[in-house]
Amino acid sequence: MDVKHVYEYMGTEHMMYAIGAFVLLWILVWLYRDSLEIDGICEKYVFITGCDSGFGHLLCRQLNKRGFRVLAGCLTQKGADDVKRVTGPNLKTCILDVTSTASIQKAVEWTQMQVGDSGLWGIVNNAGTSLPMGPSEWMRIEDFQSTLKTNLIGVIETTMNFLPFVKKARGRIVNVASVLGRVAANGGGYCISKFGVESFSDCLRRDIQCFGINVCIIEPGFFKTQITSLQPLERELHRLWHQLTPEVKDSYGEKYLEKYIKTQRVIMNAICDSDLSKVTNCMQHALTAAHPRTRYSPGWDAKLLWIPLSYMPSCVVDIGLRLVLPRPAKSV
Repeated sequence: MDVKHVYEYMGTEHMMYAIGAFVLLWILVWLYRDSLEIDGICEKYVFITGCDSGFGHLLCRQLNKRGFRVLAGCLTQKGADDVKRVTGPNLKTCILDVTSTASIQKAVEWTQMQVGDSGLWGIVNNAGTSLPMGPSEWMRIEDFQSTLKTNLIGVIETTMNFLPFVKKARGRIVNVASVLGRVAANGGGYCISKFGVESFSDCLRRDIQCFGINVCIIEPGFFKTQITSLQPLERELHRLWHQLTPEVKDSYGEKYLEKYIKTQRVIMNAICDSDLSKVTNCMQHALTAAHPRTRYSPGWDAKLLWIPLSYMPSCVVDIGLRLVLPRPAKSV
């Protein structure tokens, strides 16, 4: 190797070291910045929807321990009593149905009485439903509407009504979407609603970030909650099947429903995570971090499967789902 090649090799090696050092420094700075927290947690109010069970219930307990003044919106009185039983005096509850304009207005008036002039540091739009869920052709318009009313319209209406309080505190809006808001993997209104939550959150963030408000999106993978409970999912699949016309049933075949349910069971049992704190820890970070992230994707399946899949060409996703789902009797 002549002198010229030696210098070129040394220059390349130094360049690689410089790039490596820059990447390492960037990671360290990001980790430090990500670990910084806000001050005055004990003086801040957070309103959470859907606190009867699952993520909302657990988040109430976590934020209550951190010292937040938690305002829990529950669909039922039993849910309100359950969450009060496991928390302290700083947590207060109200009954909230996000599909009802009147119920949202009552919750807003109640919240105004609680927070006074301090404003609302955060609102977590956690309430949601997965039913009905199944092949798109099996759905009627009212099946789509029922899911969209809770998961999308409910999120939008709740957010817009509480926004003046959040704006006053220069606080946080945390919207719960899903990995199925990145990859449309089944029929019904669920994926549609979660894609909508993603879009609404992005639009809102870009519109109001100049007021010092952060809008964060939580994109959980599959977790063991009421939304992924097999019994109601299968009950709805049977209902959808029985409302089909004879012609549509014939195109799928009598064995299709049975095969679809078996496939769903295998998928749910294989990837559903029982550790709900992976999701609520992301919600807590979005509320407590000095520099919250725009998107959080809790769950191993979210990080290793769904999010990477969302960047793939559509044909890759189509082929993957075709290999997993059963084929209708009269498919071509």
